[in-house]
Amino acid sequence: MKKIGMLIMFSLFGLIVNADVCMSECSVITLRYHERVPYIQTGPNGVEGLTGTPVASAFKKAGIPFVWKKTPSKRQIKVLKDNSGCDCLVGWFKNADREKFAKYTHHIYQDKPQIALARADNGNLQSGVSVDSVLSNPGLKLLVKDGYSYGSYLDAKITQHKPAIDRSTTENINMLKRIHLKRGDYFFISPEEADGLFESYGLPKEGFKYITFSDMPDGEKRYIVCSQKVEDEVIEKLNTAITK
Repeated sequence: MKKIGMLIMFSLFGLIVNADVCMSECSVITLRYHERVPYIQTGPNGVEGLTGTPVASAFKKAGIPFVWKKTPSKRQIKVLKDNSGCDCLVGWFKNADREKFAKYTHHIYQDKPQIALARADNGNLQSGVSVDSVLSNPGLKLLVKDGYSYGSYLDAKITQHKPAIDRSTTENINMLKRIHLKRGDYFFISPEEADGLFESYGLPKEGFKYITFSDMPDGEKRYIVCSQKVEDEVIEKLNTAITK
């Protein structure tokens, strides 16, 4: 009986030790990002931008060690689904599918209402129209980034109307080039990012136009999105830092 009691005691001790190891497993968080002006980019002072700067500030205020790691956007989601490390993504939207495998902090930024980018000479697209009228137009081709969310409102509208779509894994700059080459009619983007797109790549803004919509809601909120391995205590510390 004594041997059994000792075995049980050592087993329980082992469970406690293992629990402590699990709790301290995320000694350093890997912040995964891809260059996306003006939200996040590598500058002279490190990673910065509309989402990059407040995220770095939140981690520093919370006293949580972190490292930056460039990772393609589609790969970032796979990393979170695999849940093999202590990873967080910077400035992503919240949606029901991601909430199944990820943890969210409070939001760190909120976009302005989204617009569409189109060629300046595209007479089939004009500002002031509704999102529904554009998405339901069979003569217009929408460019979308594969595996990417455009926010709950637009994601639902795209699913509802099923417009002609050209999906790709390229970044926005390449989608803009496809618009220029008439391989698509438009794509959705925040005005902040559209401005940064032209400034960063020196593209002739005169060749394109911003399409605003009569029924587009306020922009989506952007969050720090973490893998399940990141402890709730870390999320709580970040939320406190973000609130401050």
